[in-house]
Amino acid sequence: MSIVKGFRSKCRLVLGTLLICALIFELGKFQRVGETISVQSGHTLELRCRGKPVQWTVPLYLEEDHEGRLKIVQHDKYGVLTVVNTTGADTGEFTCFPMFCEDTDCRREYSKAAKVFVFFPDPQELFVPSSEYQEIVQLRTNWPTVLPCQVTSPEAKVTLHREYPPSEVPVDGSEISFDVKKGFTIHRPRPYHAGELYCVASLGNLRQSSIRYMLIYVSYPRAPPAPEIQASSSSMTVGDNLRVICTVMRERDVDTDITWEYPGQQIGRPLYTEDSVSPAAGENTEKFQSILLVDEVRDVDQGTYTCTAQNLQGSKSVSTSVKVLPKATPKPKAKKPKEKRLHVH
Repeated sequence: MSIVKGFRSKCRLVLGTLLICALIFELGKFQRVGETISVQSGHTLELRCRGKPVQWTVPLYLEEDHEGRLKIVQHDKYGVLTVVNTTGADTGEFTCFPMFCEDTDCRREYSKAAKVFVFFPDPQELFVPSSEYQEIVQLRTNWPTVLPCQVTSPEAKVTLHREYPPSEVPVDGSEISFDVKKGFTIHRPRPYHAGELYCVASLGNLRQSSIRYMLIYVSYPRAPPAPEIQASSSSMTVGDNLRVICTVMRERDVDTDITWEYPGQQIGRPLYTEDSVSPAAGENTEKFQSILLVDEVRDVDQGTYTCTAQNLQGSKSVSTSVKVLPKATPKPKAKKPKEKRLHVH
């Protein structure tokens, strides 16, 4: 891969693409940008993008630059991004967005965005520096996990290792793959992937380790819960016992929280519930129930009962109404007519 050695002030602009305005002295010609390019750390980077106006996004380290190394200038027909005194920490993706403007309202044209990943090889730093010693990474059952072991040089050889027990983690390209621009991707996280991992980069005689990644496995649901609610009766009599059942069919080992709203809250009536989990017919599925118990209902227990089920994907509420009827007053017993006695004189 060529290293950018020098720059000229003029450069042919290509619509919708980026062009490094760099003169490779030994070749005597400009190098046009592909998906990636290397610029030796300490040298100057200049990117140009056609459009009036354009916006840029840069790697995080440059976003937080307070030394004035990053400069962006908008010319009549193109924008210019310049980074001076570059370092390995500047490694990352640079993106240019042409802007579509109507009067003063402008928005990015994402479909015409131009991207280039720029490496800044550093003879002393194989990994992009980080201010953290350890990073916590959540492994989700339904989502690929990336360990961003970002190197400053595309020539570095990178391997993945486990802290305990000490071992190198196999990277087969299917379960786990490596991309020099992203790092390692665990495509279908499983509980055995959890633990403390780190990367090792080698280039020539230099060998360095990355920060530590603490991987925590979380059973992540495929979708928000879909609760169902049912009361023991929609019409109760004062003094009866009420049961309101909230049922959620969920994946095994997936946490689901159920909360209740009920009429008795208004007067401070305590919440009494019973929770249970039982197997369901579907594979890897179980039935989770929360039962709201209302003993000896009163008039204040009449109204709407709502259960809200929530997991890591979202929440949903369902409701049912209960009517409380007064206790029937027993009818007074009819008095027996007095017997008439016949007196004989």
